[in-house]
Amino acid sequence: MRLSARTSRVHRMVRGVLAGVFLLGVCLVPCAAPTALAADSLIGRPAPVFSRTDLNGDKIDLGQLRGKVVLLNFWATWCAPCQIEMPVFAGWQQKYGGQGLQVVGVSMDDDEGPVRELVAKLKLGYPIAMGDVQLGEQYGGVLGLPLTYLIDRDGVVRARFQGETDAKTIETELKRMLDRQ
Repeated sequence: MRLSARTSRVHRMVRGVLAGVFLLGVCLVPCAAPTALAADSLIGRPAPVFSRTDLNGDKIDLGQLRGKVVLLNFWATWCAPCQIEMPVFAGWQQKYGGQGLQVVGVSMDDDEGPVRELVAKLKLGYPIAMGDVQLGEQYGGVLGLPLTYLIDRDGVVRARFQGETDAKTIETELKRMLDRQ
């Protein structure tokens, strides 16, 4: 009798621990996953429309860019891979702009000064706007940079590249989208 009472207590304790672990998992997974899920859920959906003023004082309105393939790049001055790929994007803007490409950069820096300095140094030739948490959240949360979206001529997100990505991979998808009329 003593053994079965002890076994019963152990079983109750194990069930309690398992229930606690399960509940903890149920609570933590939704808290940890929405950003990734939201970002992935943008693929195949209309890109969140926004309107910003670029560093030159011109208006960038994503809704007005329908009919163009948009390479939307979130970056920051402290991000080394960002600084490597931005001149590549500038080259693509020159090379493919006549075919309907529009590169749009969104700096996630807090201070505009260093952004202006870097943009002047790199001579990018495409519009750069300042981003913020709200714009980042529209795009599933911008937690890692660089973050690049390819948006088709109909305004639908077709690809997402986060972190250091081989430029040829992005360019291949970009060319495929530009070829679709």
